[in-house]
Amino acid sequence: MIEEKENIQFELTHELIEQVEMLVANSDDKALKLLLNDFHYADVAEILDELDLDDSIYVIKLLDSETTSDILTELDEDTREKVLENLSAKEIAEEVEELDTDDAADIIAELPEERQAEVISRIEDDEHRDEITELLTYDDDTAGSLMAKELVKVYETWTVAGCLRRIRGQAKEVTRVHSIYVVDKEEKLIGRLSLKDLIVAKSEQKIADIAKENVDFVNVADDVEDVAKVMAKYDLEAIPVVDNLQTLLGRITIDDIVDVLKEEADKDYQLAAGITQGVEADDSIIELTRARLPWLFLGLVGGVGAFLIMEGFQNTFEKYAVLFFFTPLIAAMAGNVGVQSSAIIVQGLANDDVKGSINSRLIKEMLLAALNGTILALFLFLFVWATKGEFYTALAISVSLIAVIIVAGLIGTFVPLFLDKRGIDPAIATGPFITTSNDIFGILIYFWIAKLILNI
Repeated sequence: MIEEKENIQFELTHELIEQVEMLVANSDDKALKLLLNDFHYADVAEILDELDLDDSIYVIKLLDSETTSDILTELDEDTREKVLENLSAKEIAEEVEELDTDDAADIIAELPEERQAEVISRIEDDEHRDEITELLTYDDDTAGSLMAKELVKVYETWTVAGCLRRIRGQAKEVTRVHSIYVVDKEEKLIGRLSLKDLIVAKSEQKIADIAKENVDFVNVADDVEDVAKVMAKYDLEAIPVVDNLQTLLGRITIDDIVDVLKEEADKDYQLAAGITQGVEADDSIIELTRARLPWLFLGLVGGVGAFLIMEGFQNTFEKYAVLFFFTPLIAAMAGNVGVQSSAIIVQGLANDDVKGSINSRLIKEMLLAALNGTILALFLFLFVWATKGEFYTALAISVSLIAVIIVAGLIGTFVPLFLDKRGIDPAIATGPFITTSNDIFGILIYFWIAKLILNI
């Protein structure tokens, strides 16, 4: 595609979809190519996501592999899966040969195992095929699964003049040259260079003399979230990947990290909303039910638990019926405070901002909850006393509110910290889990304190 056309403001409209569908129906290939050439490949992918499967496949087969390979990487996962099912192994191989190794490996990894082997065998470039095969061996969610093999590396013994000649050939295979990595004769990473370093250096200088030794890197087995934290901390556009022997294996670029962060944010958002697996709005009813039902069942159990607690305080209700009407308020405050506390902790853990011991965090949250609870309880005490004229009833409800808020804050703080220490995603602590647990504890504390103060 033409470089300057990539900045065209794109807007997906019903009219545009109809225009593409009409051109496909009329097999007007020339006009269709002319129309789509005006758009960035990500925009074309957005168009294909809105077409029916046959029309999407028609467009994919019409355009050249250099263009459609990039389009495939931007397609919705479900659309891409269906498109790949309708392409031959040879056609898929032609597509992945145009991609960087990381993107190629990602697409092949989505295929069934038998088809993976068939596609890989059809890749004509031996080096490209071997590199893709290597990437497929790394565990998901590790730096190895995320890295690309394409990079520019030079040897410490080269001169600047010789280095410039050699990197021209390497740079042709790399979409963007962020850094030049320096290795020794054993392929171990020992430093890095920028293009500026090379340009200003004298031709006869050795690379070892101008290389910067303080190079950030990650291990091939590192978790992708840890990689994202390192790149964010040091504002890196790319980071090299090494093995346990410090051998340079590949690099990870910022665009891959953005995808990781987006996927993690989506997962955490769904966990916080009480959805146990990655789903989308257009998934089947069965898939959506399977994702939602476990947390809804937890809510049902919590409701039954609250019922049993309230039933145990039936005598309290009979004598002080007003307590019943404040039960929803107590439960809601417990849930809200718990979610607030857990959300802040989960966010801090994700950003690596949570420092210090669990005890210090709990003490801080207890003091914060006590302050907020006292302010809210004072308002509630005045309201109940003014409307009901019952001092001890107002006192019981208000003191209960303070206690409930403190306990909810402690639970909302402790649970995500505890889960994180155990290697469990702390995002699971927010939403229904915290809300349900705090509802039960909140109601239990509410009636226990009310019974104690009112001497029932």
